[in-house]
Amino acid sequence: MMSSYRRRMFVVASATLVLCAMIAPALAQSQRVDEMRYDMVTAHIEAEGITNKAVLNAMRAVPRHEFVPSAQKARAYEDLALPIGHQQTISPPYIVAYMTNELDPQANDRVLEIGTGSGYQASILAQIVKDVYTIEIVSPLSKQAEKRMKDLGYTNVHCLDGDGFKGWPEQAPFDKIIVTCSPENIPQPLIDQLKDGGRMIIPVGERYQQSFHLLVKENGELKDERLASTLFVPMTGISEERRRVQPAPDHPQVANGSFDLDENEDEKPDGWHYQRQTSMCADSPMDGKYCLRFENNDSALISQALQGSAINGRTVGTLHLTYWVRCTGIVPGREISEQAALVVHFYDNIRREVGTAVLGKWRGSFGWQNAKSTVVVPPSAKELILRIGLNGAQGRLDLDDLQMTAVKR
Repeated sequence: MMSSYRRRMFVVASATLVLCAMIAPALAQSQRVDEMRYDMVTAHIEAEGITNKAVLNAMRAVPRHEFVPSAQKARAYEDLALPIGHQQTISPPYIVAYMTNELDPQANDRVLEIGTGSGYQASILAQIVKDVYTIEIVSPLSKQAEKRMKDLGYTNVHCLDGDGFKGWPEQAPFDKIIVTCSPENIPQPLIDQLKDGGRMIIPVGERYQQSFHLLVKENGELKDERLASTLFVPMTGISEERRRVQPAPDHPQVANGSFDLDENEDEKPDGWHYQRQTSMCADSPMDGKYCLRFENNDSALISQALQGSAINGRTVGTLHLTYWVRCTGIVPGREISEQAALVVHFYDNIRREVGTAVLGKWRGSFGWQNAKSTVVVPPSAKELILRIGLNGAQGRLDLDDLQMTAVKR
């Protein structure tokens, strides 16, 4: 018979084996997630020119998958915006890194964030600065984010339910201010709460046509630099009440479909956001001085440009799109989505995708061709996003003179 000592040792050994069997998959999963996060930083942040070590280290450290709903976790390390509920989104990783980089955060900074959302941007800043003060007007999101950041150990983030238009006067002034929702004009309280010598980055403009602005306060005066085009959810509350220009959902149109405007002098056409591997091309454009060129030689990267618009699916039945396209050596990727194309995404009033139309699916090489397409609009559509580019395919794609006409039901 087995001695009592041997029985005890057998039980301990068995329990250890069971525990190891339970821990091993969890460790493997954790390592895979870490690898995905590091790959995200390499492919979508460093490759796009972000070199600030503090920013890169923060992006590698913060687990983005903890800040998205369960249904979105598989896509957490893709470079795209994801819905987080309440008509809000978590920004693409590159945009978070870009805004943080432009803010130039320092170790002793006290930073005000307007628009807590999921808490991801605040957590990135918390890795770098002394204190982050963040305001969210959607109370459930604020409470969820506060708990999430506390559970993850970001103790230097301070949360407030409230209207970000007003800022946080009790904690002012701030060394830096970052705004992750878009007002039509820069709120004066935020300007007042920025320290002399401080920096603010904020997306400003109409609902679907916005640009980042970098503000630097010097001797009480603001220096305003207009940066890249972008698209954020609107700043609600007082800011939305004061908005003068409202979208026209019955008449959606393409802005700057000739790809000529470049008021930012960044060699990117205005009106198109989240641009990756694009350039304004003067090689025989079909309309104006430039066409938009997409180039990609790495299947792990994307080349794209996006534009949003309001649309009323109850009154608009179809969209007629016309455009010129030229291709050189285009090879689709392995995934069905990795194709050179013009894609129209439709969303309902809670930002749930309700329809997608993929136009083109171009491959190979050919000179300029004039294309025409008709897209059926889902009746529940309230918003559309145009996505043009290689989308993971390799080669070179040129587009020009993109026009969209809405046809009533």
